[in-house]
Amino acid sequence: MLKPFAVACLILLSLMLHGCVSSGSGLQAYIDSTDGYEFLYPNGWVPVRVANGPDVVFRDLIEATENVSVVVSSVDRDKTLSDLGGPSEVGQRLAQKVIAPPNSGREAELVSAVSRQLGPKTYYNLEYAIKLGDQERHNLSSVAVSRGKLYTLSVSAPEQRWSRVRSSFEQVANSFSVY
Repeated sequence: MLKPFAVACLILLSLMLHGCVSSGSGLQAYIDSTDGYEFLYPNGWVPVRVANGPDVVFRDLIEATENVSVVVSSVDRDKTLSDLGGPSEVGQRLAQKVIAPPNSGREAELVSAVSRQLGPKTYYNLEYAIKLGDQERHNLSSVAVSRGKLYTLSVSAPEQRWSRVRSSFEQVANSFSVY
């Protein structure tokens, strides 16, 4: 009598736990409470120190050219993201000044630019096709403004791996939030 009851409890418990697994499985959280942002990144990625570069960088241990980074820069304290322009305008400016600045040898094509709302904050999700010599890459960015800072999360992979990582990279970009 006790054995069937225990088995039924285990089955019920496993079903309840399965329901608690998020759609972001395979991802873990990074929280920077000092600068006021957070995002999810793939399990198995490691932090990388970059002097005079992004605020934080994680990269894949195996596919070292796959990475996620956050850059924090200053804007006027009273500016909102929409004050800087619409998604396409901000996406083009980001491409020209950050992703593929003059004399960098890179070319960036803005593939899509959409706005999303998370609570009171507006985010622009931007997708780029990037060329660097004979290399082609794909990049997703999520941009937001908060407390006089412009936050840019970028997650990137070689084009040949894009179809395999697209779904998880979209989860990473959509998980980005600032406060």
